[in-house]
Amino acid sequence: MKRIDFVFFDAGGGHRAAANALKLAIEQSGKPWQVRLVNLQETLDRLDVIRQVTGIRMQDVYNLLLRKGWTLGSEYMIPPMHWLIRMNHPRMVKFLEEFWATDAPDLLVSVVPNFNRTLHQAYQSAKPDGKMVTILTDMADYPPDFWIERDQQQWFICGTEKAVQQAREMGHPAERVLPASGMVLHPRFYQLPQVDRTAERLELGLDPNKHTGLVMFGGYGSSTMLNIARRVSEAKLDVQLIFICGKNEKLKAQLKAEKFSMPVFVEGFTSEVPYFMQLADFFVGKPGPGSISEALQMKLPVIVERNAWTLPQERFNTDWVLEKQVGMVLSSFDQIAEAIRNLPVEQYRARAAALNNQAVFEIPEMLERILG
Repeated sequence: MKRIDFVFFDAGGGHRAAANALKLAIEQSGKPWQVRLVNLQETLDRLDVIRQVTGIRMQDVYNLLLRKGWTLGSEYMIPPMHWLIRMNHPRMVKFLEEFWATDAPDLLVSVVPNFNRTLHQAYQSAKPDGKMVTILTDMADYPPDFWIERDQQQWFICGTEKAVQQAREMGHPAERVLPASGMVLHPRFYQLPQVDRTAERLELGLDPNKHTGLVMFGGYGSSTMLNIARRVSEAKLDVQLIFICGKNEKLKAQLKAEKFSMPVFVEGFTSEVPYFMQLADFFVGKPGPGSISEALQMKLPVIVERNAWTLPQERFNTDWVLEKQVGMVLSSFDQIAEAIRNLPVEQYRARAAALNNQAVFEIPEMLERILG
């Protein structure tokens, strides 16, 4: 039986989500593989310099910045982080070599950025005949030393034409740069039960006939959602909004406590995002690759924001939205009411439907070819 390790971490939710989605897709396909999920943060905890100094894990610092919205100038944080990784590179390689010394898989799959040079060197040392694949969970690389490293004998799976081009420009041969049709989504986005939108909207206290927006800003929500609610309410638009607040209980309470001119439904953390998207007509949120891709899979036009606070690795996503003509990109969500008023929903829905992202089912077949 072939053995595969998926390496992920919890800096943002997309890496664990991609690993879990692919593991489930492999199991559903019936492939006779033993799949193990390896949390890189936990594996290297003893070597986490940030934790040694502050008592807080590196991934938790990143998640705190996201929760607080402290992302202004985040591109300037990346070089110091890469310096720390380089300084610890020999120790991390040694530690991972020992981790895989007696338990190395036939295939190593990374769904994390920044550490792929370390992962590749350690794995090749532990298993010289092993194969490594990096699956980009961003729509494009943010070079240097982010996703795609030079001079490595490995494969890259890329969900956009831009990422494919970047890998080839870094010198990787075309046969090792494999294009997927999009970002990895959980299989539940393809296995949807039939929903009576009229009945379900009524069940949530919503008007069955109003245009409905889904507002979501990741697993921890964002105070920006309250600003969006107030702006739409003040404009007295003929719409209603569903807010998914994630684990942000304070935000959930604030939204529930306020009185708005339009119907709203407020939900906390949920695994039923596809259900709520089925009840919506458009999506409002941050330009993360996962949330954009989930919305478009559900044929929802997207309204996202790009400015100095946007994470550098997510800025290309807004260019992609405009290139594919599947949504609107605002410089500030202060403009949200005007954007909703002018959103050509049906045109964007038709373009979203044409994308046909099947990456989560394509990638197990690619891995099988690489293994065999």
